[in-house]
Amino acid sequence: MKTVSSIVENYIKTKPFLLSALSQGIINLTSLSRNMMIELDSEFGKEVKQGAIVMALKRLSVDLDFRLNHKIVKVLKNLGEITVRSSLSDYAFAVSDTIFNNQVELISEINNYSEIFYTSSRGVSETNIIVSESVGHLVDKYFANEKLIQKLDNLASITVKLPNDNVVIPGIYYFIFQRLAWEGIIINEVISTSNEFTILVSEEVVDVAFRVIKDLKSL
Repeated sequence: MKTVSSIVENYIKTKPFLLSALSQGIINLTSLSRNMMIELDSEFGKEVKQGAIVMALKRLSVDLDFRLNHKIVKVLKNLGEITVRSSLSDYAFAVSDTIFNNQVELISEINNYSEIFYTSSRGVSETNIIVSESVGHLVDKYFANEKLIQKLDNLASITVKLPNDNVVIPGIYYFIFQRLAWEGIIINEVISTSNEFTILVSEEVVDVAFRVIKDLKSL
């Protein structure tokens, strides 16, 4: 059975930025309820009173605040080391029968260089290789016969170590990426392990992105 509370919650959940603003208590609930009435009337099948919508929003705000303050913030306050690397290139190649062997040869030669950034990920149809620009010529050498889908230069990486309990708390990545989106940060790549993630952004915005992530510790 549909209730006003369930319809209001479903409405809010489909709008991420609205959800965030509601959890921070920075929205006028009366104005919001007025804007929601037409859509909610249609969903509920009859007229919904504005007061009922406001009450549902208030209860939802309290619940969201509880989830945020008692779970996500605890993890964010315990974020570990944040490492920034600049002058990176991101290559995207189509998956092929030879690409793995070429990658092995690339890694073997890169091992002869000191302080070089290298990471890769493979999807269903493409493989990404991210390296320091100084060894870009090696990628060009070993992947000369591979199909290059895209190459991006002048990138920077931000690597963040997460506390171990991040894997049992829902919403950690959502909250971090939401904050970056609020600042207009475009994320070119995301690479993650169980307790660590790396984002790749333009060097032009890396300082802003670093500040956003660092400030999460002081929520």
